[in-house]
Amino acid sequence: MIFSQNFFWVSFPFVMLTMFVVGHIYRYNVDQFGWSAKSSEFLEKRQLKWGSILFHYGIIFVFFGHVAGLLIPKGFYEAVGITDHMYHFGAVWIGGIAGIFTIIGILLLMVRRFTVKRIYIHSTFRDILILILLTITIITGFFNTVWYTGRGVGFEYRETISPWFRGLLYLNPRPELMIGIPLGFKIHVVSAFLLFGIWPFTRLVHVWSLPLEYLNRKFVVYRSVLARKSLAMAPDRTKKE
Repeated sequence: MIFSQNFFWVSFPFVMLTMFVVGHIYRYNVDQFGWSAKSSEFLEKRQLKWGSILFHYGIIFVFFGHVAGLLIPKGFYEAVGITDHMYHFGAVWIGGIAGIFTIIGILLLMVRRFTVKRIYIHSTFRDILILILLTITIITGFFNTVWYTGRGVGFEYRETISPWFRGLLYLNPRPELMIGIPLGFKIHVVSAFLLFGIWPFTRLVHVWSLPLEYLNRKFVVYRSVLARKSLAMAPDRTKKE
């Protein structure tokens, strides 16, 4: 019991987080051309459109929900006047709606990956693995939110999982906090850390490929062939001056 407790709640998370950081540095240095995700829109567009929109918008809200639940201590909410009822109400309704969008989106992408022949034959093992892991992580997270938080079952992850996770970031692991938590949360946590571990070696690295340089880039001016010819034939006024 002690070995498994230390492995799953101390060693395994640290190994996965190390792989996450070192793996990104390694891949950026050796595979910059393969950094972004390969576009498959030209192979199939309709399912990709709805699946991608629902998944990406949903996962953004899910991400910020995890930040609010894991990184911000429960005492902070109490200090600013946010009661447990108010917090759980927002977690269930806002998180639940975001979870539904994310689940529908990931399932559409999953169906597309396996049913569209042209997509499937161009899929790699890593593409399928990351899709399955995402599905498991998302569905277990949604189940935990609805089944435990929504039903008001006596389990408070902000007093167990949240301080345990912050302890990892502080390099002060407290695996005893994870003893006795519901199985659904354990599966969610383990699958999430596994997802982080293999992240740098999959198409998920495109998350960091934000074209921020476009914000300061000059506009590209397109002119017709006739316009270019007229400009070329126009006299150079600067020389005359």
